[in-house]
Amino acid sequence: MKLVRYLFVAMVILGLGFSSQAGAAEKVKVGYLHTLAVDGQLWIGVHKGYFQEQGLEIEPIQFTSGVPLMQALSGGSVDVAIMGAVISNFPSRGVGKVFLINDIEYDTAMLFARPEANAKKITDVKGKKIATVKGTTAHVFLHTALKANGIDSTKEEIVSMDMAGAVSAFISGAVPLVCTWAPFHVQIREKVPGAVMLSSAKDYYPDAAIIGGWVASNKFHEQRKDLLKKLVKAWAKANDELVGKPEESLKLIHSKAYSNIPFSDIQASWDAQKCETSKDWVKLYEDGTVSKWIGQVEKVFVEIGSIGDWVDPKKFFDPSIFLEVMKSK
Repeated sequence: MKLVRYLFVAMVILGLGFSSQAGAAEKVKVGYLHTLAVDGQLWIGVHKGYFQEQGLEIEPIQFTSGVPLMQALSGGSVDVAIMGAVISNFPSRGVGKVFLINDIEYDTAMLFARPEANAKKITDVKGKKIATVKGTTAHVFLHTALKANGIDSTKEEIVSMDMAGAVSAFISGAVPLVCTWAPFHVQIREKVPGAVMLSSAKDYYPDAAIIGGWVASNKFHEQRKDLLKKLVKAWAKANDELVGKPEESLKLIHSKAYSNIPFSDIQASWDAQKCETSKDWVKLYEDGTVSKWIGQVEKVFVEIGSIGDWVDPKKFFDPSIFLEVMKSK
């Protein structure tokens, strides 16, 4: 018996077995917004086991908009954040590093008017109250659309609230206009039959392209690039499955993460975004397109007063992690 005890102790000391920590997955706290353009690849990776294959345990933490999510990233509540236009905001001010791009929000944002607002075109919104979420993809689109039509959005009455509240206010008639994102437009069309869509993001593509992606906290980026590379590997597998088998992938995402809404809402959200294969993203990283798109959204944040001076995206966008992973395949 003594010999058995000695062997047991020796094996534990040498790490040969019996340790509950041996080979344990490393946990990564991932903050996300619950909209397909942001969390689609995340759910495929989680439910297909692609993160687990990389030795990662994902702890998903949901947020209602990019602003509180970036505050959580800054405070250390999450290691990594996935979001839309806000990747061009806080990181430019030194909060986090952008390391992975999800998609192009090609047509996710849109501006609606109630029938009694008597608005048929963008210029008709001048002087009317608009509900949206300030500092988000919807706000960036709204500013871009108004500016293109000679209207200074900073001089208009923009009421900021969470998006569900903004849409509810529009449906009830409390506000005449709402700037929202997919799939809320489905709800608007069902409950306000006479609502007029004055414009959507595709009207300003690619000059006003809005891209979403993954941001690591400064500490995580500095100290755990090994885990960021593993995240990229799992993401790439999930992304290419989503692009290559969209119908099958959307059904999985719907059943696992969006079963409380109709599948048609998920399909509508998919139709409003543009996803590239991982291979095609390599080209867009290398030729400067991604950096350009991040920078042009950052300029909008400067114009609306969300941030101060414009900062070159090269200072807060790190493409090397994604490119290193893709080129090692």
